[in-house]
Amino acid sequence: MKKLATALIASAVLFSSAAAFSAAQAGEIAVIVKTVNSTFWQNVQKGADAALKESGGNTLTFQGPASESAIADQVNMVENAVNRGVAGIVLAPSDPDALVPAVKKAWEARIPVVIIDSLLAKGAEQYYQSYLATDNRKAGELAAKALIDKVGTEGKIAVMSYVAGAGSEIGRVGGFTDYIKAHSKLEIVGPFYSQSQMATALNQTTDVLAANADLKGIFGANEPTAIGMARAIKQAGKSGKIVAIGFDGNQDLQEFVKDGTLSAIVVQGSFQMGDLGVKTISKLIKKEKVEKFVDTGAVVVTKANIDLPEAKNVLY
Repeated sequence: MKKLATALIASAVLFSSAAAFSAAQAGEIAVIVKTVNSTFWQNVQKGADAALKESGGNTLTFQGPASESAIADQVNMVENAVNRGVAGIVLAPSDPDALVPAVKKAWEARIPVVIIDSLLAKGAEQYYQSYLATDNRKAGELAAKALIDKVGTEGKIAVMSYVAGAGSEIGRVGGFTDYIKAHSKLEIVGPFYSQSQMATALNQTTDVLAANADLKGIFGANEPTAIGMARAIKQAGKSGKIVAIGFDGNQDLQEFVKDGTLSAIVVQGSFQMGDLGVKTISKLIKKEKVEKFVDTGAVVVTKANIDLPEAKNVLY
């Protein structure tokens, strides 16, 4: 009986190993983003799909939670990818700390991981092989400079942020506020956190505008936040009367730039994140060397340059 039990255990281990090996051989690249309900991340998917054609026969799955605040759902997606033995993972972590154990599991399973958009917590560098992102601090500084250029160096401005503690938020809003403090005497109201919900951002901005009649400028730090902010400005009849800087570049935000509701948008290379993310993980699957960090860039888009190639290359 003991021998039979041992044989059954050995058989199960062999089956499990074979299944994992089979999945890995199939070359599945799991792309897991912060949410699928955003055109920014849908543009990342377009980049990933484009890169897959050159990735040497790998397959691709694309997943994300219903919202950026559904962090536990994203953790489960990464753990499931590890459990089914994917060949590689491209991950945009919604939380710098919560995703570390799942990425560590991938490392322990010898599954390469490429992080995009938001950095994991310090100390997790050994668990992933490359980080591709906008230099969010620089991008935040670009937004601050664009705002100062329009409002000057004195008065009151507001910051409409998204998810507190997200790696991209820390760099982007930190870069913005530090630049404002270093280069002006502007008073900052906020930040207010929308949880990346457009309706929340709209309501928050409506309240901020009502409570601060002397507000000269406002910054919306990601796509849903900037859309909600712009809609609130328009509803309040303050388009063109307040300097508003948005972030990201979907069709809604482009229209707000064209009609003057937004003075500028700082646009990340979202397509490039997906494209370079898949290309990088494909190299790692083939045991090729990659850069530890790649800056995917950002462009300030205004009414003056929105139809020029520099803007069209990043808008979506």
